[in-house]
Amino acid sequence: MNLEEAIKNQSLDDVIAVVEQDLNCVDGTTKDGIPLFMYAAQTGNFPIVKYIIEYTRASMNTVDEEHRNILHYAAMSGNPEINRYLVEKIGMDITSADKNLVTPYQIAWEKGDKELLAYYEKCVGAAYEDMYHNPIRTGMFPDPSIVRVGEDYYMVNSSFIFFPCIPVSHSKDLIHWDIIGYAITNPEWAALDELEGGRGYWAPDISYDNGTFYITATYRLNDTGTVYRKQIVVSSDKPEGPYSKPAIIDVDGIDPSLFHEDGRHYMLINRGARILELDSDCKSKLTEPVMLYYGDYKRAPEGPHLLKKGGYYYLFLAEGGTGQGHRITVARSRELMGNYEPCPYNPIMIQSDNKAALQRCGHGKPVCTQNGEWYMVYLCGRMIEDKYSILGRETALDPITWTKDEWPIVNNLNGPSALQIRPDLPKTAPVSHMTDVSYKVNELCSQDKGLQTGLTNRVKIFNNGIPKDFVTPRPPEKDGISCKDGKLILKGSCYPLSSMNARNILLRRQSDFCFKAEAEFKVPFLEDGQEAGITCYYDENTWVCFFFSKEKDTYFIQVKEHIYKEDICHNREVVCNPEGVSYILGVDTKYLQRSFYYGKVGGEVKTVDELASVYYLCDEGIAVGKRFTGAMVGMYGYAGEKPLFIEYEDFRYKGL
Repeated sequence: MNLEEAIKNQSLDDVIAVVEQDLNCVDGTTKDGIPLFMYAAQTGNFPIVKYIIEYTRASMNTVDEEHRNILHYAAMSGNPEINRYLVEKIGMDITSADKNLVTPYQIAWEKGDKELLAYYEKCVGAAYEDMYHNPIRTGMFPDPSIVRVGEDYYMVNSSFIFFPCIPVSHSKDLIHWDIIGYAITNPEWAALDELEGGRGYWAPDISYDNGTFYITATYRLNDTGTVYRKQIVVSSDKPEGPYSKPAIIDVDGIDPSLFHEDGRHYMLINRGARILELDSDCKSKLTEPVMLYYGDYKRAPEGPHLLKKGGYYYLFLAEGGTGQGHRITVARSRELMGNYEPCPYNPIMIQSDNKAALQRCGHGKPVCTQNGEWYMVYLCGRMIEDKYSILGRETALDPITWTKDEWPIVNNLNGPSALQIRPDLPKTAPVSHMTDVSYKVNELCSQDKGLQTGLTNRVKIFNNGIPKDFVTPRPPEKDGISCKDGKLILKGSCYPLSSMNARNILLRRQSDFCFKAEAEFKVPFLEDGQEAGITCYYDENTWVCFFFSKEKDTYFIQVKEHIYKEDICHNREVVCNPEGVSYILGVDTKYLQRSFYYGKVGGEVKTVDELASVYYLCDEGIAVGKRFTGAMVGMYGYAGEKPLFIEYEDFRYKGL
């Protein structure tokens, strides 16, 4: 008899006998790959679990391949005695997360285990429905900056070469956010046409002073000429805008932020934290930058933010680079221009577990609620296969507490949380689920191949114009995208997707690892070589498209990949007489996999092609240029030299 059989038989005597014969057997796994002591917890046999923990060499730091620990399996068992023992005596965390950010608390909630939920609620101090999930903003929402005005919260994030530039989002509860406007909406002011993917507007900051909202950001140029970086400032009396024409501040560096005090305005800029004074409307500099403090970790110090509280100026920095090892540190001084003392608890935010779901945590800014609670918004990233950040850098939120010696620390120095108690603010929506994930990994995605039926959140999105979460790589042509009678009219670009000159590509962020997206449109008359369809897009160097095209009077449908300078064209499928007929083109995504399907509206859908890995739709996929963004999905057309207008009737996205 082996240990797995003894546990399965629920025999403590047999377990003891097997262990005494082979002390190393507790390090083994079941045939399904579950560590044996976790399997014991899953069976719900408390005496066996207690014996293994107290009398064998099993380590409670062990996690399985999905980064689940023993408490995940105890939650599956529903045995309250095992759960109490693991939490109270072993110190296991009810909010610890696996690779899919599923916690023991979520497992109990999904099972509807009332007894276990009541115990977890007592331990955590909040019901599951009063918790929130990180990231609070999924998909490409990097470099967050936040400000509160009264009972309203406003956030900005980097937009790079996407237009409109620098989204401004609003929230009442710090958890649920809606884009309400952009810092730059005039194409001529954006100055993006010549910029490569990954350039453009970096690390914005939003602030408020005396009735005016200010947004500043780095304008990152291509690596040509002698100037690579400039800073811009815009302002408005309304958070949604419109904002003023960008004022250019000729200071080299990245990640500017503004600090307002007693009618004076200051800009902070890296490296470390340098400071300069601006004029009364923040449109020009009055002084040259001087160093306040270089940083605690002394590697890639950037993202400086100043906060004045209780007689101290607190200086927050992002350090360590934007990959693993990214962190937030803080220093303080009694005087704005004085010497800054590093916090003895630094870093106040870092991910120390390189296998955890949330990585590269840093670049944060604090905010105080109207109720006196403190929080930090910061960027994070999630990886597929521990190496591909398809979704880009996202935004997370964790509480700040102040120590007795008046230092701020984030989440009690425990690193990023997957599940956290909501702020004491009015609820604006049900508990936020990052995705409809199940703790059974093989049940993550639905098997149906279309969204035409059974999709509860289907809406005709173009009835009220283009939604604010849609963007284009660089500004579209003046007549490139329009809405009429609830339909989107998209003008085909003269240039292919691989060109920086391609226009009118309408995209939304990929916000889930598993999703389906569909475009519904009438197939237009196409000239030979023209294309009309959908795209999974990262930048001009890497994308996939799925499209109708025509050659010698024959229409066909095809998938094409573009990886830097290589086009990979997949098999064509001939489609008879599609002109003027409404079709659906769809993509079904599961992590790195993409499955493309099509069909007439109201009819059956057919899978055309399946791609095993679109690893290149992320920062790490290939090494070319600046790759700081995230995967997107949307609509496009390629016209070539002759006109092409495509009438999209609907676009649907569903996280799975």
